Amino acid sequence: MFEVFKKELRELLRDKKTLIFIVALPVLIFPLLFGVMAFMSSQAALEAEQKVHTYAIINGHYAQEFTDKVFYHKSFELYKGEQTFTSVEDLTAAVKAGTIDMGIYLPTDAKKALDEAKQSKWEVVYNDAKAINFLFDRVSELANDFGNKLQQQKLLSFGISEEQQAAVLNPIEVVKVDTADKRENLGEKIGGFIPYLLIPLVLMGATYPAIDLGAGEKERGTLETLLLTPITRTQLVLGKFVTLLAASIATTTITVLSMGVWISIAITFIDLAVIKTAFSSLKVIDLALIFILLLPIAAIFSSLALAISIYARSFKEAQNYMTPLTMGVIFPIIIALLPNVELTAKTAFVPVTNVALAIKEIIKGTIDYTLLGLIFLATVIVAGALLAFCVKWFNKEEVLFR
Repeated sequence: MFEVFKKELRELLRDKKTLIFIVALPVLIFPLLFGVMAFMSSQAALEAEQKVHTYAIINGHYAQEFTDKVFYHKSFELYKGEQTFTSVEDLTAAVKAGTIDMGIYLPTDAKKALDEAKQSKWEVVYNDAKAINFLFDRVSELANDFGNKLQQQKLLSFGISEEQQAAVLNPIEVVKVDTADKRENLGEKIGGFIPYLLIPLVLMGATYPAIDLGAGEKERGTLETLLLTPITRTQLVLGKFVTLLAASIATTTITVLSMGVWISIAITFIDLAVIKTAFSSLKVIDLALIFILLLPIAAIFSSLALAISIYARSFKEAQNYMTPLTMGVIFPIIIALLPNVELTAKTAFVPVTNVALAIKEIIKGTIDYTLLGLIFLATVIVAGALLAFCVKWFNKEEVLFR
């Protein structure tokens, strides 16, 4: 078995593509993904903040103070074209045609409506399907400010002071006392995406070499030569399995170390107090726990990938079979991202999902070590069962020589 392991490992190390998938990609994947995500988010936010939207307002003189605020707002520019608008239908047609981005219709004098104990209905016309949904929020904010001033003035005319108004209009102030620290808050928001990056990388570290160790041997005609050597088929398949496991563990190790290094760099150079406070409490022991959890996952992926590769007739067929495996791994990770899916005694026995949830809890700093032990035990049992199946699979003539 050890001789087979040395042979296969030597061949993998000679393959530059394997080194790229096992070493280079895990090192670069985190800065690349986070860098691209941060750049795209900042650019989108900057464009949305700086973009000026054309608007038209009907009956703006009924609420001149509000009209002036919209006019001088940095996000809005008054329509200066020749087209005139007299109704909501006109504004709707103009928005659909792209003449304006937004239309505001004021049907009556807000002050007069208040005197008559009526509510003034203002209508904002815009395309909610586009990525400009903040238009309604900004106009609503300006309208609410104007409405609050009208309200304040009316109550003052009744002899109700500002202090009395606050007590009457908001008799109860609800104050939030958060029991979660910054690490737990941030971990809840982004912790679920870390396994979404880590686990597929571990799978990739096993699948790419597995294709060559099984289907590749068939295509080259070297599998028959291996079967003629004075070693049992069990020893042969275990040697290949250990090679895949080593490759997957190497990917796991490099990935976890890369994550730790790039988080340290981010804490040093990014001037965000929340991120620094949250991730500065992420210790080496936490990274070690993540690594330990990924080890049996690597064994599961290595067994599955090797079994698929042994079954495939050719390199191309093995690649086609690996696609459903990748999708099958992504699905339980997505389940772990769903709201209200938490790590419990039940979810601790769900393969892949349990590891994804555990990694999230480790990043949050709220991991239950009893459940952690159950997850490790359950994953090891699944890995052992799959390895036994792989050995049995390799001993079948109808599988090897399809």
